[in-house]
Amino acid sequence: MTLYEMIEKRRSVRRYSESFPSNAAVDKIESFIEDTEQLPGQNAWFEVVSSDTIKSPVAAYSILAYCEAGDAAYANVGYVLQKADLYIQSLGLGSLWLGMGKPKEEKADFCIMLAFGETDVPMRNGASSFRRLPLKKLTNEDNTVARAVRLAPSAQNSQPWEMRFEQDLMILRCVGRGVFRQVLQKKLNKIDLGIAARHAEIALRNDGKTIESVTPKSDGKAFEIEIRYSDAEES
Repeated sequence: MTLYEMIEKRRSVRRYSESFPSNAAVDKIESFIEDTEQLPGQNAWFEVVSSDTIKSPVAAYSILAYCEAGDAAYANVGYVLQKADLYIQSLGLGSLWLGMGKPKEEKADFCIMLAFGETDVPMRNGASSFRRLPLKKLTNEDNTVARAVRLAPSAQNSQPWEMRFEQDLMILRCVGRGVFRQVLQKKLNKIDLGIAARHAEIALRNDGKTIESVTPKSDGKAFEIEIRYSDAEES
């Protein structure tokens, strides 16, 4: 199953079996993360650890993400780990973003973790099984890319983004929503924007587009990610 197909199948898995994923599966996940591209100018690092290194673990393994402090750095972590999230579930495993998860030996540059392991929780049946805001609250467009972004996971399911489409350009703007706007804006909203950007990138490629650039931008107040693309035959 492709990563694009997984967008409508993935779920946040909170129940795991006692068995561990195979060493081969863990090796595949580690290699996948190493090969995953990061946003320009960013250099986050990741490690796969077993449950005995985590405070209150929920699954057999976790991917720990480390980065410098900053909007673009946090968005980059979301951008990288969401690709891993989709890949992990394509292997038949479950995964879960843990915004409050902590390693036992926490480093100053620790950002967030993604837990994963064996599960008997089934995949979703399709987009209709997601609890998400109506598309019209996120954008005035209705296309495959917007629908893929709408299904992206976010802290407290807050979906803190707006989408705008222009000629060969998509802009994801961080807006925050409801009571979570202030609580989450420093880090988690930016991670969420990176997650949404990954869904957009995957959907654009599935539509036959060539990604020219994925660029985080900030003016000190607003934060957004611009995705420039072209038709494959034009690149």
